[in-house]
Amino acid sequence: MTERKVIKNDLVDIRNIEIDEHLPREERILSFINQIKNPYCFKVGDVVVNVKYSENGQSLEECFKNLITAI
Repeated sequence: MTERKVIKNDLVDIRNIEIDEHLPREERILSFINQIKNPYCFKVGDVVVNVKYSENGQSLEECFKNLITAI
């Protein structure tokens, strides 16, 4: 798999996403996708978040446990 170069300034800051909680679930999901543009690569402030999935990798819960126990 080839890696793509991410341009930080082109990413959407998830803190700027606004979802109307009165919309039906499907419309809220569509609104989020339309605003975030790429739900697998976005930023939170100055931090770039790049979500990747692995068939045999650790779960998100396991990663958090490892992070907490390492502190």
